[in-house]
Amino acid sequence: MRLDKYLANAGTGSRSAVKAMIKKKRVEVDGTVVTDPKLETDHDSTVMVDGVRILLESHIYIMLNKPKGVISSTEKEQARTVIDLIDHPQKDELFPVGRLDKDTTGLLLITNDGKFAHELMSPKHKVGKTYIAELRDEVSQSDIQKIEHGIPLKDFTTAPAAAMKLAARKVELTITEGKYHQVKRMFQYLENEVIDLHRTHIGGLRLDDTLPKGHYRRLDENEFKLIKKV
Repeated sequence: MRLDKYLANAGTGSRSAVKAMIKKKRVEVDGTVVTDPKLETDHDSTVMVDGVRILLESHIYIMLNKPKGVISSTEKEQARTVIDLIDHPQKDELFPVGRLDKDTTGLLLITNDGKFAHELMSPKHKVGKTYIAELRDEVSQSDIQKIEHGIPLKDFTTAPAAAMKLAARKVELTITEGKYHQVKRMFQYLENEVIDLHRTHIGGLRLDDTLPKGHYRRLDENEFKLIKKV
C-alpha cells in the first residue's frame, strides 16, 4: 500500500493533507524520514508522524443490521452498498461476508479478513444461517417437512434445513448453503412467495436486537468467539 494511502486510511488526514506532511519531512517509516508518498508500506511497517506511531487495524469485524434498499457489494454502482453505511478510515479494505438480497434485512458481517470470511461461507463448513420469512400464503406442516428433507430446485437440491412454523404465514428456517435467492426459491417451489426476509443468526452469532436497521458496531470478544467456533 502506498504511504499516502496508508496514512489516509488510518485517519491521519486527506490524501492531499498527508502528501503535504510527507513533503514537510514529518513522516518516518521504519526509522527513516521519507519524502516519497508512493513508498510501499504494509501492516508490518513502523510509520510515525511527528513522532507518533500510526497504526492500521490488521483485522476488522463489524456487525451490521442491513436495511432494505442497499446491496451486498463493494462495487461502485448506482445503488447504495452496505459499505457505504460504514464510516471507517480503512473502509476501502472492507467487504461483506456473503450476501443478502437488496430487499432482505438483518445480520450481515463486514470485515477485511479474507480467511475469516472464507471459513464462514465455505459450504464444507456448513455454517447455519437463520432467517425469519414472512409468506404470502399460509404454510402447511407438509411444507415444513419438505423444507426439512430438502427442496429439489432446478440447479440443485437443498440440504435438509431446520424449519419451525412461528405463525400461519411466518417461518423460521436455518440453511447451510446460502445459494442465490435460495430461501425465496424454496418457497416458490412450494407455490408460495416470500414477502419479507430477515436474517437473525450466522452460526451461534445472533443479531443484536438493539441495533437499528442501517446501524453497525464492532463484534465484542464473546461474539467473535461464538462465530469462530464454526
